[in-house]
Amino acid sequence: MLNFLRKQMQPYTKLILCVLVFQIGQTLLSVYLPRINAGIIDYGVANGDTGYIINKGVIMLVLSVIQLACAVGAGILGAKAALSVGRDLRKKIYTNILSYSQKEIAVFGAPTLITRATNDVEQVVQFLTVTLTVIVSAPVMFIIGIVMALAQSVSLSVVVLITVPALVVIAVILLLYIIPYYTRQQARIDDTNGILRDQITGVRVVRAFVQENFEKKRFGEVNNDLYKIGLVTAKLHTLMVPLFMFVVNAATVAVLWHGGHLAQSGSVQVGEIIAFITYLSFILTATLSASVVFIMLPRAQVSAKRISELMDAESSVREAENPVSLDSPRGEITFENVSYSYAPDNPDVEPVLKNISFTAKPGTKTAIIGSTGSGKTTLLNIIPRLTDATSGKVLFDGVDIKDLKKSELDAVIGMVPQKAFLFGGSLKQNMLYSKSDASDDEIWDALRVAQAEDFIRENEDGINMRVSEGGANYSGGQRQRLAIARAIIRRPKVYLFDDSFSALDYATDKKLRAALKKITSDATMIIVAQRVASIKDADNIIVLNNGEIEDMGTHSDLIKRCATYIEIASTQPEAETEAIA
Repeated sequence: MLNFLRKQMQPYTKLILCVLVFQIGQTLLSVYLPRINAGIIDYGVANGDTGYIINKGVIMLVLSVIQLACAVGAGILGAKAALSVGRDLRKKIYTNILSYSQKEIAVFGAPTLITRATNDVEQVVQFLTVTLTVIVSAPVMFIIGIVMALAQSVSLSVVVLITVPALVVIAVILLLYIIPYYTRQQARIDDTNGILRDQITGVRVVRAFVQENFEKKRFGEVNNDLYKIGLVTAKLHTLMVPLFMFVVNAATVAVLWHGGHLAQSGSVQVGEIIAFITYLSFILTATLSASVVFIMLPRAQVSAKRISELMDAESSVREAENPVSLDSPRGEITFENVSYSYAPDNPDVEPVLKNISFTAKPGTKTAIIGSTGSGKTTLLNIIPRLTDATSGKVLFDGVDIKDLKKSELDAVIGMVPQKAFLFGGSLKQNMLYSKSDASDDEIWDALRVAQAEDFIRENEDGINMRVSEGGANYSGGQRQRLAIARAIIRRPKVYLFDDSFSALDYATDKKLRAALKKITSDATMIIVAQRVASIKDADNIIVLNNGEIEDMGTHSDLIKRCATYIEIASTQPEAETEAIA
């Protein structure tokens, strides 16, 4: 925890030093002012010396203003340092998440990634804010308070020797009780986010199967569990302040009672008793402040650990130390005995892909077909390095893609994933994801090729029309066409389509494939498809079966000899095949 915080706060060393200086000034003035006040009472008031009272009063006023300035400065700079650390942590987490391959994303899961980037960071920021406020003032005020109290009256200081240990015992007991609940609380926040994400994303499925009551119950259970944990921690927090105040008030009463007897005997003066009570409040306030920090520490520690796990996790897809640049990319893709496994170190886990070898050349169309779960999408994801092969090589123009600079590889690949996703904002902003300097004419041209121009022109805002989160205001077929337009707008050397035509009607599919053929004449096209009719014109069709290449060739070759291909083709009506061919 300390190493983690030290590393994150290192860029703000000067700022933190200023906080410490302000806090030292504030604390020294705080403990010195009661001494002046005691003098005013014992000498000025007791002797009726107005000049003494005014003189010391002016000094107290000036010192109070300086103390206020130091307190405000320490508070502002401390908050700035803590919030800066929070900003940096969110940026680092975000950058790390973007570098993760699909493997790391799957291991952590989206709900916990969101929680760690938001709630966990906020817990660390809150802890730092409080800590920077009391890191100097609490110990300095505690030590000086004891010294000044002893200087006022050794006899009255017995109360301090009893009160401080009592406060420490209370804080330690509460701390031991609260630590396990904080760990459980963060885990339950993850669970709550996960269930909410599933239910919001799948709300139509929930309604279609009339499962509202079941989902309410599922959410209610985890929400109630989070409530119970939060209630326990709240009770412990709430209990701490009254207990501390009880001890403080009891100590004050003891000082007044004992001090009254001493004042009657002439051992101490009234001003000294008042000053001692003030110093006692400083000591107890410092103890309370330190206790608050220690109460917040466990949750911050849990959050820091969860953040560290994200920041320490390295992506399985790594940039080459000395990457090779693509001077004149052609787009030839070659697989050489490529295999992929989710658990390569476990021999009991069967690989998803086994010894895949083929070549897709520029100007050709390669199709991949097979039953569900045969590894089609995984094969496609290896090309842009969304995940890396566990064995074998994938070559781009004869160079291992692991040796290429990833940004350059991404720049020559246009990919349309299996699930067409659009970002919230405007349609134009979505199109500019592919090519940031694309003109409106280029955007309209891409929409025309993707057969999306007509329904976009029907909207009065055109390419500036609003896009809901995920593209929810479009139909499945419209999202697919817009995703295709986004991929082709920069005219990449390699086109990857992962079942990207599944939601299109047959007439639109036919027009789209014809338009694509014109702009991809010199590019490499690799298509994952379920419709035989969509890939009949492919130069090479790869049939996957249980992660292996069962056969490859043209449609006319495979329809005669490949059992899996024949089986897939036989399940698709001939009328539909002819309509789209």
